[in-house]
This record gives sequence, C-alpha cells and structure tokens, in this order.
Amino acid sequence: MTLRELRPGQYARIEHVDARQPGVVRLMVLGLIEGVEVRHANSAIGGDPMEVSVYGTAISIRKQQADCFRISPLSSNE
Repeated sequence: MTLRELRPGQYARIEHVDARQPGVVRLMVLGLIEGVEVRHANSAIGGDPMEVSVYGTAISIRKQQADCFRISPLSSNE
C-alpha cells in the first residue's frame, strides 16, 4: 500500500521510501522517512495534493510523489 491510498483521518507507518522521484528527498528532509507515523489530514478538491500530518506539522504532497512511500496502515489503538 502507498501513501496515496491512505484515507482522510487514517494513520499509517512509512515502511519504505523510493527516493528516485524528483522532490521526494525534499519531503524526506521535512520528516517523511521510514518508521515515521503519519496521518492523512486533508485533500484538495480532486484529491491532489493531499495533506499529511507528521510530528504535528502539515505537509502537502502530490499523489505522484505519495506513490513513492510504502506504508502499513495502523489501527486506532496503536
């Protein structure tokens, strides 16, 4: 599953990052790295870009870049 498939309000842990796509390294510098828990906070009309919350900060990410982040969904009690 990729970050693109995360639904609003859903939490996940980033398991793998493919940094070959332009702009992905910049997102990693902002905190989207392996092992981090993220939450899909919101999406623009049409769904692109999407906004994810990491360490209390909102980060906008394009769907094409979101495909570079492999995730594991988390249940509400984790």
